[in-house]
Amino acid sequence: MKKRMILCAAICLVAVAEVFACTNLIVGKNASTDGSTIVSYSADSYGLFGELYHYPAATYKKGTMLDVYEWDTGKYLGQIEQARQTYNVVGNINEFQVTIGETTFGGRPELTDTLGIIDYGSLIYIGLQRSRTAREAIKVMTDLVQQYGYYSGGESFTIADPNEIWIMEMIGKGPGIRGAVWVAVRVPDDCISGHANQARIHTFDMNDKNNCIYSPDVVSFAREQGYFDGVNKDFSFANAYNPLDFGGRRYCEARVWSYFNMFTDRGNEFLPYITGETNNPMPLYLKANRKISVQDIKNAMRDHYEGTALDISNDFGAGPYKTPYRLSPLSFEVDGQKYFNERPISTQQPGFVFVSQMRADKHNPIGGVLWFTLDDANMSVFTPVYCCTTKVPDCYAPNGADYATFSWESSFWIYNWVSNMVYPRYNLMIDDLRAVQTELETTFNEMQESVESTATKLYEKDPAAAKAFLTNYTGMTAQNTFHTWKKLGEFLIVRYNDGIIQQVKDGKFLRNEIGRPARVIRPGYPKEFLEEYVKKTGDRYKINE
Repeated sequence: MKKRMILCAAICLVAVAEVFACTNLIVGKNASTDGSTIVSYSADSYGLFGELYHYPAATYKKGTMLDVYEWDTGKYLGQIEQARQTYNVVGNINEFQVTIGETTFGGRPELTDTLGIIDYGSLIYIGLQRSRTAREAIKVMTDLVQQYGYYSGGESFTIADPNEIWIMEMIGKGPGIRGAVWVAVRVPDDCISGHANQARIHTFDMNDKNNCIYSPDVVSFAREQGYFDGVNKDFSFANAYNPLDFGGRRYCEARVWSYFNMFTDRGNEFLPYITGETNNPMPLYLKANRKISVQDIKNAMRDHYEGTALDISNDFGAGPYKTPYRLSPLSFEVDGQKYFNERPISTQQPGFVFVSQMRADKHNPIGGVLWFTLDDANMSVFTPVYCCTTKVPDCYAPNGADYATFSWESSFWIYNWVSNMVYPRYNLMIDDLRAVQTELETTFNEMQESVESTATKLYEKDPAAAKAFLTNYTGMTAQNTFHTWKKLGEFLIVRYNDGIIQQVKDGKFLRNEIGRPARVIRPGYPKEFLEEYVKKTGDRYKINE
């Protein structure tokens, strides 16, 4: 597989261990406003350069071999036999609208097989190249690890198509033991679910072959290893292979809780589990209290627990400008006592984030849309990437940039440039960013119906022309957003230069009657911050007249 990711290996490995990367949110087709299946994924790893991957459809001669590299580090793992036919993949969606995301739970470290050839990232992108449905992807992925060995730690995968969404959890069997133990459960069409770096499949119906698939030794292997000794019906995959600890509860399950709290009426019921007052886990999936749109999920990927008991925007750690972010690592120590920072869905370190929209009532090239962005979803814009796209927009490609090489032509770096201006003075500047973000996303949402109507008419006469049209539209929206965000950055640096605020009217900086810039506003610090400041410094800065 051709690698298109440039990583800093050591940083990335530490990130997986310490910041609990990645979040997946899930919406069944009967729970969505438009009948689409919806899944999201944030690749939250320090050291990960954000770009849009592309693997073109191809045919290969029998006996062709495929080089496999570990997704996190770029380490060469070995060769496997290439498929005779592969499908077009752009980002994490293929031409049949199959989408795969993941979150790493790690699990029991002794079960990592360092001799395996297939890592979790290869499973995703090889699986997408070889699958026409979610069920087929599950078979491809599990067959691959059985044949070639599973190199990674424990993973939760979201595997979806326009009709079904599955959560599959997988972990290896230890050094030199080929294969993996795994279970896949279908999320009911009228439900929502999610996972965030903690295994979430507990008991499962072993007799429901239509909605539950699992490796034949998933229970017996746990018995052999001493992880489980009860009766089969009480077997919990999560308890056996990823026992809950503080981090799994507060850093990981808390993000799923926040999602459930947004769209069900049961948030208060499950809060004691998150805060450690009970060990009764949340269900794998729940029915939502209303229909959920694609935009709702984009917004959910921007969550920092606002308005909940875990809100991080109003305490001392938020600083004078109420920033809902905390620097890593998540835990720290003061005078021998350990403390922690909350870890919300939205964080500052993603390489990329997507919300995938899959629709069975449309032709595949039109029905699958990967709403894609780079860096922090809260501070960036989701643009539509149609699953038939055959050319990566220039701003989403590396073009010489990587995690250690800045480029003014890279959306990843433009988003980072803007967001890092906003983070220190968050509540002063976020409204300016949010206005542009909302305008762009609203425009794309409003254009979707007419764009797809045109594409459908084209497709029914000339499928190739429709695919070219949607590829061009994908590129146009990405590039226009890129240029708009550059302009936003220029606007912000002028408006908030040196801690002041330039006055603005109708999007333009005010000038006086002779054409010079109007008097600037000096906002100073908020009243509550000044009160705390005086408490900390006493009379040191008191003016005695």
